[in-house]
Amino acid sequence: MKDRYAHYSSLKFNRPADGILEVILSAPKKLNALDAGGHRELAEVWRDIDRDPDTNVVLLRGENGNLSAGGDLGLVEDMTNDFATRARVWKEASDLVYNVINCSKPTVAAIEGVSVGAGLAAAMVCDITIAGRTARIIDGHTRLGVAAGDHAAIVWPLLIGMAKAKYYLMLCEPLAGEEAERIGLVSQVADDGEVHDAALKVCRKLAAGAPTAIRWTKHSLNNWLRMAGPSFDASLALEFMGFSGPEVQEGLSSIREKRKPDFPTKSPF
Repeated sequence: MKDRYAHYSSLKFNRPADGILEVILSAPKKLNALDAGGHRELAEVWRDIDRDPDTNVVLLRGENGNLSAGGDLGLVEDMTNDFATRARVWKEASDLVYNVINCSKPTVAAIEGVSVGAGLAAAMVCDITIAGRTARIIDGHTRLGVAAGDHAAIVWPLLIGMAKAKYYLMLCEPLAGEEAERIGLVSQVADDGEVHDAALKVCRKLAAGAPTAIRWTKHSLNNWLRMAGPSFDASLALEFMGFSGPEVQEGLSSIREKRKPDFPTKSPF
C-alpha cells in the first residue's frame, strides 16, 4: 500500500484489483466499533482517496463479516462529559458525511452483519450499497438518547420516503438487509457470505467504465444530498446537544447494563 495510507492504524487497506481500493474497518474483537482514532480516520480517509491517482473505485467494508457495531462506548462517555471532545467529534461526524459525498471516486459499501453508527453513516452515503440478507441495519440514536443525526436526515427520507424514515429513525427499529433492499434503502441484496464478492463485482464494473463520466454523474446526483445539507447540519447539531443532556446518560447506562432504558416521561420543552 502506498505511503499515503501508512499513517492509518484503525483502518486496513487492500487492492483486490487495479484501480480498486478496499477500506476495511478493523476492530474485530469489538465488531469493528470505532474508537476515537477510528472515528477520526474514517472521517479523514476520503480526502486521501480523492487525491490518490491509483484509485478509481472504493469498496468500504468491515472485517470478519460485520460492518460496524457503532461507536465505542468509552468515546460516547467522553463526549457526554467533555465539551472539547464533543466539539471535536461533531466536526469529525460532519466531515465524514461530506467527505464521502464530495469524494470524486465512486464508492461501494458492503453491509454485513451488525451495521450501526459511524460505519453505517459512511456506508449509507456511499454511491452503491450491497447488503447481506440478514444484515442488521440500525440507526441507534434515539435508543441512546440523542437525536438521529449523522447521515440519517440527509439520506433516509430521500431513499425511502418521509413516512418510513420517521418510523425507523424515531423508533430505532432494526432493518434486515432483505427488507432494506425491498424498501429502497440499499441498492442490492446478496446472500450472506457473498456480500463482498457481489460488492467487488460492482467495483470491477465501475473500474472498467468511463472514469470521468462516472465521476461527473456521481457529482451531479450528489447535489440532491448537498441540497439537504441544512437538514443534516441541524440534525447533527441537535444530536450533539443531546450528548450534554440527561437522556443519553440513561441510554448509555442501559446499553452497558443490557437492559431497556427508562427515559424520563416528560421533555424539558
